[in-house]
Amino acid sequence: MSEPEFLISVLDRHQDWATIVCLIGGGQEINTGEAGLPEWFSAISTKYSHWDVYASGSLSEKEYTNGEDIYGSLGSNQLTVKEELHLAVSLRSFRSELLSEFIGSVLNLDKPKATELFSTVQKTYPIVLTKNLQQAKEWLRTQARGGEQYGITAYSGALRLKPEGIHIKSKIDPKNWFLNESSDVRSSMFLEDVATEFDIQGLELDWTCVVWDPSLRIAHEEWEFKTFRGTKWQNINDAVRRRYLLNAYRVLLTRARQGMVICIPHGDQQDQTRLPEFYTPIYELFSACGVPSIDVE
Repeated sequence: MSEPEFLISVLDRHQDWATIVCLIGGGQEINTGEAGLPEWFSAISTKYSHWDVYASGSLSEKEYTNGEDIYGSLGSNQLTVKEELHLAVSLRSFRSELLSEFIGSVLNLDKPKATELFSTVQKTYPIVLTKNLQQAKEWLRTQARGGEQYGITAYSGALRLKPEGIHIKSKIDPKNWFLNESSDVRSSMFLEDVATEFDIQGLELDWTCVVWDPSLRIAHEEWEFKTFRGTKWQNINDAVRRRYLLNAYRVLLTRARQGMVICIPHGDQQDQTRLPEFYTPIYELFSACGVPSIDVE
């Protein structure tokens, strides 16, 4: 069962009636069984057609629909569209309600829209680029004030960040990582242990460093989706796994309330698993959208 089908099945056991209120973010599905908004509509239309559905009519972006006609699967007598149900303003990043839209444009490789959005975002929400992890750490420390929290995040499949000193398979203890003081080696603010998209989904820090891994890279103006197996990279061909990978970066890039630094390593010409050409197009993408570098040439 998908997550939506399971939840509906539980409430469907009631003899009289039940109500399910769903707050569904676009592009947030990152794990097996999470299929996003389309799966809710699919489960209702195929198995629970006796349920009434009230939904926003503004869910047209691909990150919500995966390119499907989600409304078309329900009968007109079953679906009631109410525009008031659309929560249009993101409150995760209080400095910029446009952050999610900017990141969505970048992940859609829509440079003109991303550039336009960033011109507004950067006025209140600093985003910078670096190729040096130590430089990223220094930037985080200088940005945070008082009790503001900061930390490093990376994709859960980023096995080739090990040469950068990031061991993604070393699990964090969330309560220590999020709550402990900066002097504690287990704290996010010690900048040693790294949180993945699974650790930080639904949670935030004030400032984050997102370290990019070549599992998601650009070739011929399109995303390439990779997984590292044994000693080499392999293609990800399954559409669902591709979506999970893209959404993992969407989650990581939207966890900072006040600002972030994106660290895209140099790579190593002597290491066939970390060639510079894996990273350079990503750096150039963000740079073309207006994101400034803090690297000293």
